[in-house]
Amino acid sequence: MTLPHASSGPVAAFDGRMPSAPGDWRIEARGIAPVPESHRYGGPGRLFTVWFAPNLTMTGVFTGTVGVALGLDFATALAAVVLGTVIGAIPTAYLGTWGSRTGAGQLPLARLAFGRAVVLPGVLQWLSSIAWDALIGLFGGDALARLCGWPFWLGVLVMMAAQGALGVLGYEAIHRLQKTMTAVLALAFAALAWRLADTGAGGLAHGSVHGADRAGVFVLTGTIALSLALSWAPYASDFSRYLPRETSPVRMFWCTLLGVVVSFTAVQTLGLWGAAVFTDQTAHGVDTLLGGGAPGALGLLAVALAALCSNAMNDYSGSLALQTVGVRIPRPLAAALAALAGFPLVLWMHAADTATRFQNVLLFVGYWIPGFVAIVVVDWLARRRERSGRPVDLAAEPPRPAWPAVSAFALSFAAAVPFMDTGLYVGPLAAALHGADLAYYVAFLAAALVYGPVRLRRRPVRG
Repeated sequence: MTLPHASSGPVAAFDGRMPSAPGDWRIEARGIAPVPESHRYGGPGRLFTVWFAPNLTMTGVFTGTVGVALGLDFATALAAVVLGTVIGAIPTAYLGTWGSRTGAGQLPLARLAFGRAVVLPGVLQWLSSIAWDALIGLFGGDALARLCGWPFWLGVLVMMAAQGALGVLGYEAIHRLQKTMTAVLALAFAALAWRLADTGAGGLAHGSVHGADRAGVFVLTGTIALSLALSWAPYASDFSRYLPRETSPVRMFWCTLLGVVVSFTAVQTLGLWGAAVFTDQTAHGVDTLLGGGAPGALGLLAVALAALCSNAMNDYSGSLALQTVGVRIPRPLAAALAALAGFPLVLWMHAADTATRFQNVLLFVGYWIPGFVAIVVVDWLARRRERSGRPVDLAAEPPRPAWPAVSAFALSFAAAVPFMDTGLYVGPLAAALHGADLAYYVAFLAAALVYGPVRLRRRPVRG
């Protein structure tokens, strides 16, 4: 396998300046070229904060309201949220351990399995990063507009510009900001929870669905929670690629897992509890809940900052995805482009039924990820067996033919279609299962079952 590593010729856009130590806020020009071991620094503890802060957004809160809106009681909806979040976070935590071993981002590493066909998941990842910009920017832009007395579109535009600037600064700036915002946003969301309790606006829903319908809604709620946590999987090693090779993979795994699970569970629980307040106009709900004035302004500022933290990571990983597909533009420029592209999608979601469009984008943006995860994990495990315990050396890894991965990827998505449940399409098997969306699980299993036997019996292709 060959990844760009030289700062000359056609790969110059992929190389460039790297952060040198914690607190180095200068622009990171480094693109998809692996980070050499001489430039690695930091410890696994920073993975907790980088995966905790970006999930404390109103997107997570609004997603938490879905279980109650679909008719579940509080306890059942909470169980679905916790189960789905844990299942979705495990692949993200595992893939994140690859960064320190290789110095490479997640989509560049997918070239190991997909070869030249990495353009397929690369394009999907780039589009997904734009979609997530919109899903999160919807609430952040609304909060900023309400805070400053601006029209909605201007709040979104300023939000996108700010997050794009942070994505341009890159890896270290994102890590440092997330460390600070972990404490700030945790306090802000704790204040929201306190106000819900103090005002009595929160409550434990009793549920309105029963029997098979209740089971179907439970699965759908869990799948939506899973989609949030799993959406970080194609980004995972992007934010660990500067860690030293000797960093403990076990500690990396647990720091990432806890960061994702604790944060997502907390905000979705808040959404379940305050479902009556956190409707389509979530930012307005925050302002109202805090009583307006200075407390309301601080709440809106926290919502905007939360969106900034999360979307900066979308733009950063989007820039690496765009380079992975072969677009030779500098990483900072690619990050700015991702932020700009999310703007019209936010306006589209805001223009009509926000709840329906939000759920549709949320589910569709992630249906490709389980198949991708299964393929890259199978390939990674096969290569580890072939190396017989030797450290990973990307330059020495033999390339693979593209067709097994592409075939498994396409077949896994096709197998999942009948199990999908969105506002735009409900598969026949999802309908028969009373709305239970099993598409994520089916896609993962199908990809593993199709790709695994092919990958394990074929010899590496040399040259």
